[in-house]
Amino acid sequence: MSHTEKEFRTVRGYELLRQEDKVLTPSMEDYLEMACRLSRGKGYSRVGDLAAALNVQPPSASRMVQKLSGMGYVNYRKYGVVELTSRGQELGDYLLKRHDTIEQFLSIIGVTEGILEETEKIEHNISEGTLERIRVLVAFMQEHRQWIDAFNDYQKKLR
Repeated sequence: MSHTEKEFRTVRGYELLRQEDKVLTPSMEDYLEMACRLSRGKGYSRVGDLAAALNVQPPSASRMVQKLSGMGYVNYRKYGVVELTSRGQELGDYLLKRHDTIEQFLSIIGVTEGILEETEKIEHNISEGTLERIRVLVAFMQEHRQWIDAFNDYQKKLR
């Protein structure tokens, strides 16, 4: 396909196209990912803990948890207890893996400042195919540390 035949779009355009296929907003994904992260080991999280971890007010967290509950991703219980359903656990595990893969990739290429913010920007806008290729590259680089060293040496040479 030539340059003129390609369908160019803004990032916002891709986001709108993806939302037709996608039920969760990026914010919902963040809540589900954090609920999964916080519930590791104990099997549940709390609305107050979610609010603190995501730097939002508890009423906002409560409203979002109620939405996720209505969609079948979490069970919301008295006293602010949030338990992931099997569907929520499966998606939460995927979201954590996606986040970790992107963060590891950024770390490998030398991003240190604002790595969490950069990860957040990328994770909600990356295609499944691109994510899988990054996952394979990260695994390869971790298995072949000499490539990371060579890359870092090359970066220093370019500066």
